[in-house]
Amino acid sequence: MADVTQDVLVKRIGYEAERINSYELIARTGGELTPFTAGGHINLHLPNGMIRSYSLINDPRERHRYVIAVNRDAESRGGSSFVHDTVRVGDIMTISGPRNNFALHEQAESSVLIAGGIGITPLLSMIRRLETLGRRWELYYAARTRAAAAFLDELGTFRSGHSRMHVDFDDERPGRLFDLPAIVGNAPAHAHLYCCGPVSMLAAFEAASAGRAADHVHVEYFQAREAPAIEGGFEVRLARSDRTIPVEPGKTILDALLDAGITANYACTEGVCGTCETRVIEGIPDHRDQFLSKEEQAANKSVMICCSGARSRTLVLDL
Repeated sequence: MADVTQDVLVKRIGYEAERINSYELIARTGGELTPFTAGGHINLHLPNGMIRSYSLINDPRERHRYVIAVNRDAESRGGSSFVHDTVRVGDIMTISGPRNNFALHEQAESSVLIAGGIGITPLLSMIRRLETLGRRWELYYAARTRAAAAFLDELGTFRSGHSRMHVDFDDERPGRLFDLPAIVGNAPAHAHLYCCGPVSMLAAFEAASAGRAADHVHVEYFQAREAPAIEGGFEVRLARSDRTIPVEPGKTILDALLDAGITANYACTEGVCGTCETRVIEGIPDHRDQFLSKEEQAANKSVMICCSGARSRTLVLDL
């Protein structure tokens, strides 16, 4: 079944940095929107048929609006470019959500937040929440240039005694790398660490934090880390609808289901957002997602059908 959707009105569009705009969305008929938590996101259903996930950047206490920020990515598959080129103030947009795959641990003594470029977006709502709670936090924010770094002015207004912010720009440190191992190594042992940014940053972060408690290390991927499974050559048996769908070479499970007229949840199509997570009843998936933990993948209890395949001849799904 598809996610429950609702229509919202684009009330305001703001320029936040080079290639980054913010979009304020309010309920089309007025009133409150569904509550969300820090680190959460909504799915934007675009008129061109695409569904894209965007982090909510505003204060989770707000019920009258959602605010997202969209980076016009040069390597975009069309979503961010479409939003920048076509969405205007006064437009009606369809959304689903909110969901949260990157939740803030509000009781942590200390939170260390690491952002790369547009990866600042989910961390911004976390900072607002941590400020409300009076919790200790430290932000490390890296970007290509100052002009490309969104929300710098606003971040600079957080001046509480329990917060610290460090900024790092590629063009201001020639010959020196953003030192993720040092940042992670110097973090308090009890701290919860969060990282969101490009794939290369996330890979470096996961390597640097490998020795820490897994439940204290949190990552949010915006892009796929590996190619989807399109080798095909297996079948998907749908337990609830009593149908068997062949997955041919060149197609993902999601492709095969949609081609067969099966309704399935999906959004990012890269195994990042978790929207297409489906329970596995029997068989062994070939996991290609960035949503499930290694332990969850090993348990083979669910699969992201947008990008993962099968290692067994048959995969029985709860569909």
